[in-house]
Amino acid sequence: MENKIKAKMMKPSRPVGIIGYGAYVPRYRLPASEVSRIWRGGLQLEPIQEKSVPGIDEDVVTMSVEASRNALMRADIDSQEIRAVWVGSESHPYAVKPSSTIVAEALGITPYTQAADFEFACKAGSEAIVAAMALVGSKMGNYALAVGMDTAQGKPGDALEYTAAAGGAAFIIGPANESLAEIEGVLSYVTDTPDFWRRENQKYPEHGGRFTGQPAYFKHIVNSVTGLLAELETTPEDYDFVVFHQPNTKFPKRVAKDLGFSASQFKTGLLSPRIGNTYAGSSLIGLTAVLDQAKSGNRILMASFGSGAGSDAISFKVTDQILERRSKALTTEDYLNRRTQIDYAEYVRMRGKITLK
Repeated sequence: MENKIKAKMMKPSRPVGIIGYGAYVPRYRLPASEVSRIWRGGLQLEPIQEKSVPGIDEDVVTMSVEASRNALMRADIDSQEIRAVWVGSESHPYAVKPSSTIVAEALGITPYTQAADFEFACKAGSEAIVAAMALVGSKMGNYALAVGMDTAQGKPGDALEYTAAAGGAAFIIGPANESLAEIEGVLSYVTDTPDFWRRENQKYPEHGGRFTGQPAYFKHIVNSVTGLLAELETTPEDYDFVVFHQPNTKFPKRVAKDLGFSASQFKTGLLSPRIGNTYAGSSLIGLTAVLDQAKSGNRILMASFGSGAGSDAISFKVTDQILERRSKALTTEDYLNRRTQIDYAEYVRMRGKITLK
């Protein structure tokens, strides 16, 4: 039966945008060759160069606080003005206790604020951005904080152990007239596609192998992006940068080509070879890397992907406030360059993969 449902872009009644952003990537790096050395005798072709690994004292909360502080410095507002703190992740440190309340407390945002944790695999962070757009756009509050952050998860020896990394980004959404990048619109596309999952009490996630490609990643991103472009009456040529979710190095390049984007448009937002897949922070940290370089008038398209499955496509237009704002905090490149290499033994110790009971 032909699907006659028309794509419908979401756009708040009050124009909104990003007034502050910040990234965080842990300094520790595990080379993909180390994983290959242990599990494949060094014979497997590594899908990325290396992946970022959180320190023994780092988790989603600590990393979210760091990224959010950078966002606050760029926004240059009183943290008490923030009316919502939403943290998207698939590796929250507590099964029952929100990460968002700890982040809000650490940033001095409590007590009069909304706080909640978001989950939708790798698009939990963009999901939080859409919710922040709605709150600010409806004038329920002037500012909302949306975070996408994850730690490295992957069963020893599994393909995910090569790519599942740690890090993410935070964005403060506010009125468009204060923004460094105005949000032009968003369109989401979701279906029940079980390409990736982790049941209760299961330590590591499972994935559907090649099933994660065509019926999951490509279908959802292509439909969210083409629907949004149609609603905005834009084409790929209208954008200076495009950022996709980066589970590996091949998928974002292929979907960019399929949609008609050139390699030069998404190059600066492609971070996977250097830090791996930061899950909920993947497309968001790519967006921060682009904002670190973008100029006034540039248009940016970001499309997230979350297994299960869904994609949020968001269009941004950079304003003349970008130059002043971005100089107030560390750039994404600063975190990428701050690097300490570790071996596989250090990695399994830091990630608690060896248990004594």
